[in-house]
Amino acid sequence: MRYLVLACDYDGTLALDGRVAEETIEALERLVASGRKLILVTGRELDDLLSVFSQIHIFEWVVAENGALLFCPATKEKRRQGDPPPAKFIRALQARGVEPLAVGDVIVATSHPNENAVLNIIRDLGLEMQVIFNKGAVMVLPAGINKASGLQLALSEMGISPHNVVGIGDAENDHAFLSLCECSVAVADALPTVKEKADFVTSSPHGLGVIELIEEITRDDLRNREDRLTRHHIVLGSRESGEEVRIKPYGSNLLLAGSSGGGKSTLATGILERLVEQGYQFCVIDPEGDYESLEGAVALGTKQQAPNIDEVLRLLEDPSDNAVVNLVGVPLKDQPAFFLALLSHLQELRAQTGHPHWLIVDETHHVLPASWKPAELSLPKEFDRVIFITVQPKSVAPKALTSVNTVIAVGNAAEQTFTEASEVLGESPPSTEPVSLEHGEVLMWLRQKNSPPFKLRILPSRSEGQRHRRKYAEGDLGSERSFYFQGPAGELNLQAQNLIIFMQIADGVDDDTWNHHLHRRDYSRWFREVIKDETLAGEAERIEARHDLPARESRALIRAAIEERYTVPA
Repeated sequence: MRYLVLACDYDGTLALDGRVAEETIEALERLVASGRKLILVTGRELDDLLSVFSQIHIFEWVVAENGALLFCPATKEKRRQGDPPPAKFIRALQARGVEPLAVGDVIVATSHPNENAVLNIIRDLGLEMQVIFNKGAVMVLPAGINKASGLQLALSEMGISPHNVVGIGDAENDHAFLSLCECSVAVADALPTVKEKADFVTSSPHGLGVIELIEEITRDDLRNREDRLTRHHIVLGSRESGEEVRIKPYGSNLLLAGSSGGGKSTLATGILERLVEQGYQFCVIDPEGDYESLEGAVALGTKQQAPNIDEVLRLLEDPSDNAVVNLVGVPLKDQPAFFLALLSHLQELRAQTGHPHWLIVDETHHVLPASWKPAELSLPKEFDRVIFITVQPKSVAPKALTSVNTVIAVGNAAEQTFTEASEVLGESPPSTEPVSLEHGEVLMWLRQKNSPPFKLRILPSRSEGQRHRRKYAEGDLGSERSFYFQGPAGELNLQAQNLIIFMQIADGVDDDTWNHHLHRRDYSRWFREVIKDETLAGEAERIEARHDLPARESRALIRAAIEERYTVPA
């Protein structure tokens, strides 16, 4: 279920002339019966609202006074989101003869054409207050308070993200909260500016429009409106023509596959950055510790300690938090079982709250290996909003990839990647001409559209280069991914946990040990497979191929190649 909450304006939307029709109440009750919840978002004072609307108990929360007051009908709890209006402000309004004049817990309300007098008084008294219009009404509130801020507070209490909310309204003061919602709807008789900005407009006015919307939500979760919701689509990059390529935030499942150093991490990190920007919650499964320093996320688990599933779930209860689940502390043989245990809990959390919105499974072959039979029985029937990242599709449990609708191949063997993916998916591979991919380019295949793969220039990630450089230059890659200087007779066992230590040891080993690994091309292999830097690996290969170089010169060239790409401490 994508939309778990319907947020409704009152006057002019739910209500006509201050009253809500019985058929509208019945529609609201049907929505609640479907497992969804309601929030009322109104400019009215609470006591005024309660005097005209006796069915307030249907709503989980009421955002009253245009966002300044929260009310929970179940507990009768009230929460004021601002200070009461200053007494000197009220006296000044009364002295100027401003009528009508209503004073709530926080809000002060009058009507047109009193706005000029109100603004002059605010200026004369030096108050930090704002004026908000609602058709003929003029409302005064503390700066920063509006329907959006009130709705956000109510959603936080519920543990629900705005990305799982539909909002419906009709007037100027509804703009803020409608823009916060994943889907914004205007009733047919809304102001033109509201209809212009809404994702779609109902064909019926006020309460009849709300009924119409509820019928669509309960029927198909607004799937038929998906083509109107492009403002939340996530940018991947651009075609050769310059046309921007985006994916939908719902119903998309990606497979990123290909050789190390081809751009998988760069593309994945860029997607994660855009998810953070748009407020979609994600959970990264990180078998090798590649994302432990990801900006905008909390890393759980270390090399010494496995992550705790309960801790992951507690973190993700707040839709504003993102998680990186570092599995380095989980033995390789136990990672599949750990992942499936966590996955079942994540699926349950999604069913209850709608988030985490995205699941990113790095090195998928570690947690869902093709040879691991329990995966066939334990996996959900279909995945939604998952990014699988692996080197070879055939190394992943086939059932995991059946929901993939977009395959992105990186590296120089893109055609082979598509062939492998097609074999796993049980279909014919797409027709692909041999192509040469430049740095920053990948091949993208949209399976559902039955179209041939095309070149995609990925949108650069802001943090990927810094993250990799810091990790590989200074971090601890662990014993399994370290480089070991052993020498021709295997008498040594000097461990380099990162590039800094690699260069320090390289400067100190004897020439025979250095040349032994150089001629075996061990340096370029480590740079490619562990450091995941294809450019550095290629430069090392050119140095390794020059057998005429003395050890002193080849050392210096390898060091220069590293220092050109990685900033290291002096």
